[in-house]
Amino acid sequence: MKTLDEYYRSYNSNVHRGIHVLSAKATEAYEGARTKVANFVNAADSREIVFTRNATEAINLVAYSWGLSNLKQGDEIVLTVAEHHSAIVPWQFVSQKTGATLKYVGLTKEEVPDIEQFKGLLSNKTKIVVVHHVSNVLGSMLPIEDIVTWSNRVGAKVLVDACQSVPHMPVDVQKLGADFLVASSHKMCGPTGVGFLHGKLDILSSMEPFLGGGEMIADVFQDKSTYAEPPSRFEAGTPAIGEAIGLGAAIDYLSQIGMQKIHEYEKELATYLYESLISVPNVRIYGPAPCKTDHRAPLCSFNVENVHPTDIAEILDLQHGVAIRSGHHCAQILHRTLGINASARASLHFYNTKEEVDVFVHALKSSIDFLTSEL
Repeated sequence: MKTLDEYYRSYNSNVHRGIHVLSAKATEAYEGARTKVANFVNAADSREIVFTRNATEAINLVAYSWGLSNLKQGDEIVLTVAEHHSAIVPWQFVSQKTGATLKYVGLTKEEVPDIEQFKGLLSNKTKIVVVHHVSNVLGSMLPIEDIVTWSNRVGAKVLVDACQSVPHMPVDVQKLGADFLVASSHKMCGPTGVGFLHGKLDILSSMEPFLGGGEMIADVFQDKSTYAEPPSRFEAGTPAIGEAIGLGAAIDYLSQIGMQKIHEYEKELATYLYESLISVPNVRIYGPAPCKTDHRAPLCSFNVENVHPTDIAEILDLQHGVAIRSGHHCAQILHRTLGINASARASLHFYNTKEEVDVFVHALKSSIDFLTSEL
């Protein structure tokens, strides 16, 4: 917040356009934030980081700029039923325009995406694989390095939705090896309205622009234009300058704490949340138990028998001041796969404590008693 305030009060100016002091300072801070993002995810080059409005726009950028140019009828796009809508709907658009087919990986009995089925779906028809790193509903983590290896064998590109991993654990894009990876600032203790795409530089350089306008051009003629090199090619118009600089400040904050330290603490917190919640009568938690997986994110999506999740969320908020989410969590396909319409979700980050989990569980028990007392 201080960083945003300082930008708007002290050097509010557009980037890459002016030679005056304010523009130069804004440009330096904006590009400095890009370098911070690149270092945070260990990108090979800061030019591989494209600032976007959010992770959703980053996925749309790949879908339109890469997908429409590289997919045709008969090609296949592989996803899982656990994907966020932002990783599904853009590829539905591409499928409708190109004739490419969407293929979905289902769940195992442990309620995680079926890796064996995934391997069976891969073929020379597969052109891109779109998968989450960590599920925002199930809390499970996919083996991205293996998925990249298997996908590359059939010549397929891989896009990773890392919104639930980048804020919670060390993420090394070079180690993961994916062609594209997206994340959003607001899940990283940063401002809303900004996110980023990481793309391998050679692939970005081969892609057409996503939006047209200022900044993304080299030369403009009456009948045609030539385009700037990445990342400018994909950052048309005035970007979210203050927000990008704010994201850089959030990255400084996370890095000062240490992502490995955050990850270790959250693993402990995740187990505590799961075990505390599973002890509540008539509660059904979705996704793998901590004892059956190498990683479970610090979140639990759950339902209580004969009680609507929205009622639970409302009573928790109004009577106990505890905020959780209810609904389909932008994952309707997953909820249908699980045989439910909605669920409640308690999500934690490194600033939460076991004591707060205790408060939540106590409040949940009280809310359930309140909601079922007349039954």
